[in-house]
Amino acid sequence: MLKPQNCKLLERQVLNKKQVKKFEDSIRDGYHINWIIDNLPSAAAIDDMETRTQTTVYDIGFPLGKVHIHNGVKKGVMLNNHAKINLSYHPRNGKRNEGRLVGFLVEPISVMHTYNGKWDPAMGASQLTSCYRDRPMPPLDSRRSPMYIDQHEEVIWTYDVIYQKSDIEWASRWDIYLSMAGRYDDEVHWFSIINALLIVLFLTGMVAMIMMRSLHRDITRYNRVPTEEERAEEREETGWKLVHADVFRAPASFPMLFCVCVGTGVQLLGMAVVTLIFASIGFLSPANRGSLMIAILLLYVLMGVTAGYGSSRAYKMFKGKKWQKCTLFAAMLYPGISFFIFFVLNLVVWAEGSVGAVPFGSMFAMVALWFGISVPLVFLGAYLGYRKEIVTFPVQTSSLPRAIPEQPWYMSATFSILVGGVLPFGAVFVELFFILSSLWLNQFYYVFGFLSLVFIILIITCAEITIVLCYFQLVSEDYHWWWRSFLTSGSCALYVFLYSAFYFCTKLDALYFITGCLYFGYMFIICLGFFLLTGTVGYYSSFWFVNKIYASIKVD
Repeated sequence: MLKPQNCKLLERQVLNKKQVKKFEDSIRDGYHINWIIDNLPSAAAIDDMETRTQTTVYDIGFPLGKVHIHNGVKKGVMLNNHAKINLSYHPRNGKRNEGRLVGFLVEPISVMHTYNGKWDPAMGASQLTSCYRDRPMPPLDSRRSPMYIDQHEEVIWTYDVIYQKSDIEWASRWDIYLSMAGRYDDEVHWFSIINALLIVLFLTGMVAMIMMRSLHRDITRYNRVPTEEERAEEREETGWKLVHADVFRAPASFPMLFCVCVGTGVQLLGMAVVTLIFASIGFLSPANRGSLMIAILLLYVLMGVTAGYGSSRAYKMFKGKKWQKCTLFAAMLYPGISFFIFFVLNLVVWAEGSVGAVPFGSMFAMVALWFGISVPLVFLGAYLGYRKEIVTFPVQTSSLPRAIPEQPWYMSATFSILVGGVLPFGAVFVELFFILSSLWLNQFYYVFGFLSLVFIILIITCAEITIVLCYFQLVSEDYHWWWRSFLTSGSCALYVFLYSAFYFCTKLDALYFITGCLYFGYMFIICLGFFLLTGTVGYYSSFWFVNKIYASIKVD
């Protein structure tokens, strides 16, 4: 600590052709080296090519090398075999010889090291004629040339250590990483919030118009005592009152699956809300590596109670008899699909020899959490849900279902479902870019306050668009609203997946087939969970709306 080093020798290597080829391929593929000192990841200053400016931004890690091209002619593949390590420290309690590390920047340099005579391991760096003894290695110098790994087999690894006094406090040392590598500012996030708020205001105005005008007029007309002339005409009623005897009829298709999806959506919604609360407070800082993932896994497992409770309440409302089967599906369906995809992808990564493969011990621990804690909690929640009184409806359901009139094309299920997901996606797509960058471009995501606001706006948008489309559906005398309310807001996940495919094609330079498999496999798991979460929000908001409007009318 606080002892600078100039041209410190690390190792001399003589590579074979296979090793040279591996270095060359890794440099062409853009591999980075990641170091950690005092829990602080290394960063490298780079020119921001993304915005086409000369602004200096910081990237996590530093490149292994680069392909040197001058005036359109390839000179060779340069290997960064010298690292200039810049460590910033803040003096501790005013003492000159003590400090705490607050910055870790690495400047990679390619150096063709030279020495006189035959290499002597005992002499070390003292025999190098390409080094400086009195100062660190400059980035450019006439006395040396770059190290071209495709032209030389001998590699000498060296490094400098530089200590610089800094005014940055210990508590602020992560700011350079948490500012999205200095590449983006908060104005973009504010733009995202304002964009989402405008969508919410538009939807709120539409819902208010329906509630205050159309719905109020309908309720007044339905509750009005008919005159003698109207009774003599025996005028048939139209609109959403006409389907009052069928509106609470159980779904005709897959009622158990519907209940399972609702229960899983409640579980994911509870997990997301609690995670955002803890992250916004600051308990899940990126400085604590892995804390966010651990929190998500544990909260998902503990929220198994809500999954069992939500699915059991819905299944009992539909007068289902196979409650054990429904509960088992609630405990196994989504985690089973996710674990199967994860296991297959992990086998592929393991077969490729990547160190990123999850050890089987960790996978066994996940299975133990699933079957040892999550499944029992789901059954506990189902037990509590079935003990509750059955949900009562404001109107009675007839024994024979009513025929649904032919619907216009714009009221078809496919069209309304696809339209319903556009506005919720429009409210979140800007913030989605930052989330994907943090997941796939090795950047830190820290603006959980912005994310919480966007999440609240997403929930409101899903609820309002589903209520609007549900009202239009009932006015058209189509009472199959259960699945459609779930799919309307849940279709937002389809647009998220399509956007992730666009992001993959435009932002990620994927060179291998396995990269695409990993990306789309994990994004499918994320989008499936997003579908269940937003779909559940749409269902509960529509259920509340339908209960309210049918409780406000008089039915003979």
